[in-house]
Amino acid sequence: MSDMTRRTVLRLALGSAGLAALPAVTTGVGATPAAAAPNRDSDVVGVGDTSITLEFDDKLRTRVALRDVGVTGFDASEALLLGGTTIDEFTYRGHETRKTTHPRHGAGVQVTVRGESRNGVRKTVELTSFQRLTGMIVMRVTYTNISRTELRVTGWRSGAHELLEKPGGFYTFSGTTHEDRRDWVQPVTDGFEQANSLGMDASDYGGGTPMASVWRRDAGLSVGHVEPVARILRLPVRKTGAGASIAVEGDTPRTLKPGQQLTTETTFLTAHSGDHFVPLQRYRDYMSDIGQRAPRVPAPAFEPIWCAWGYERDFTVEQVVGTLPKVREIGLKWAGLDDGWQTNEGDWDINLAKFPRGEADMRAFTKQIRDAGLRPRLWWAPLAADPGSNLFRERPDMLLLDRDGNKQDVTWWDAYTLCPAYQPVVDYFVGQAKKFIRDWGYEGLKIDGQHLNGVTPCYNPAHRHARPEESTEGLAQFWKAIYEAVHEANRDAVVELCPCGTAFAFHNLPYIDQYPGSDPESSYQVRSKGKTMKALMGQGGSYAGDHVELSDGGDDFASSYGVGAVLSTKFTYPAGPDNDTLLTPEKDALWRKWVDLYQENMLPTGEYRGELYDIGFDKPEAHVVAKSGTLHYAFYADHFDGTVELRGLGRGRYRLTDPFNGVSLGTVDARHNTVRLTFDRFQLVVAKPVD
Repeated sequence: MSDMTRRTVLRLALGSAGLAALPAVTTGVGATPAAAAPNRDSDVVGVGDTSITLEFDDKLRTRVALRDVGVTGFDASEALLLGGTTIDEFTYRGHETRKTTHPRHGAGVQVTVRGESRNGVRKTVELTSFQRLTGMIVMRVTYTNISRTELRVTGWRSGAHELLEKPGGFYTFSGTTHEDRRDWVQPVTDGFEQANSLGMDASDYGGGTPMASVWRRDAGLSVGHVEPVARILRLPVRKTGAGASIAVEGDTPRTLKPGQQLTTETTFLTAHSGDHFVPLQRYRDYMSDIGQRAPRVPAPAFEPIWCAWGYERDFTVEQVVGTLPKVREIGLKWAGLDDGWQTNEGDWDINLAKFPRGEADMRAFTKQIRDAGLRPRLWWAPLAADPGSNLFRERPDMLLLDRDGNKQDVTWWDAYTLCPAYQPVVDYFVGQAKKFIRDWGYEGLKIDGQHLNGVTPCYNPAHRHARPEESTEGLAQFWKAIYEAVHEANRDAVVELCPCGTAFAFHNLPYIDQYPGSDPESSYQVRSKGKTMKALMGQGGSYAGDHVELSDGGDDFASSYGVGAVLSTKFTYPAGPDNDTLLTPEKDALWRKWVDLYQENMLPTGEYRGELYDIGFDKPEAHVVAKSGTLHYAFYADHFDGTVELRGLGRGRYRLTDPFNGVSLGTVDARHNTVRLTFDRFQLVVAKPVD
């Protein structure tokens, strides 16, 4: 019987008890449409409360289902690429199942599936799941040349699937960086196509978190890699005629001689309901097991921030010092000195026009901040050298050079990137960080620049890299060295990294105390970045909303507050270079109100419940922070008049209040959990258990 009439299917069920290979069954294609839920034949045995079913047909194409919901058809999900030729059909040759125990991930099950192509390639797919990582399939694929001729391989593809169309469309999340600073979460409209490279989108824009998601209202897929270091892969998402596609792709140009093998990076696939939050949590948990996790941050990382950037580079010390009493009055705790204190990027010598006595004046300046009851934080942009700096002239060996020997531009400062995997570069900037904290008296660093998120492979012969990718992979170790130096000088110091406009690189995360909204272009970016970072950092991480002046209307503290972000502002007072940052009497009152509310509830120290609402499909947009049994809801829309559902309520009744306006909103319980709201821009709702 032909393949058009029968398929031999290997079914893999993934649930709370792990992954199990189920008996192969034979099904008629006509009776089982591609969009159908998984087969329920009498000889199929499930494991636990199955959340994912992965089916292989006799060509090793796979189909994904989430519980009883069909997510994809049979797709050529894993393929070897030979230039213009794609090898994606492999005749099924068998499988094995074995229990496994990983020293970090714990108990699991591993299934190995084998197949062979007509042109002499054996494909071996190794699938592993772990009980504590329910819903996540970790995959590695090996291709072996069993032919008698050489194969000129250009790359591979894994986890390639097409989510089938349903009414309502799709949304997508990308953890990769784009120079135009687009939204991380977007609708997938007709013609949508995004390559999502984890490499460089421009000379100073690159890197990111290695996961992409695409979802419809009832189901979604997320893919990525779980390598312990940064890898230059792609996670393309595209709108298709039948739905939306997603994959992991790698470029591996090499010649495979007969008998030789190519093994892909370790990738993963999850099927999920809701948006990207839960799959990011699963990714975070996996990486945490191998030591890649956000650090325990010091308490000052949750204190609200004032930054002197409102005065821009031409600030005067008198302006900054003169603003400190107002900063303290409003209730802010940090005072940050921003760009302009230095002569250039590279040397980081003190600008004597502003601090005539050099380091003595700088130490006196930090003392003035502390005397005002505030913590001093210093702006810094390492890994760059201006063409006019002594460092650039005297140490050209530090430069990061690409394959063609070109320097890498840092566009904002007209500087050049230095190689983070070259030890003299590391030692140079570690020495500076120690001086800022230990000698000058700063209690935090605001480390800034889009070039700090990811770098291109380095070909500078002076560095003697074993592989050019050492620079890309070594950036996280650069941050480790900086982090350790800062905390050795002051264990309560805060290391903030603002990789301007990029999608934050997860592998840098273990060595950073605080991430800001990183030059958000809208309030939506403040919130969507906040949701993403809460998933990646977990409870206890510090995300700051960045200067409120960058939000919609320049005053949208609500978007930071509602996602549990640290409040931040760059106001000027009593005068400034423009009216956008000037703290008027009206702003003064509003700023105080938000800071008081922030200090009263300290939502960044609560648990962000991102699984409760879908940032794409749920309207109005909703976020929840749980703290001490109380749920803090935040809803956002240009205008809303209707009923909202309060998800996540426990047993008993809850009293509802609007904390911003001091208004009672009634009572609810888990069975009667709706409330009617009418608002513009935002609405806060606190649900507190009734004693």
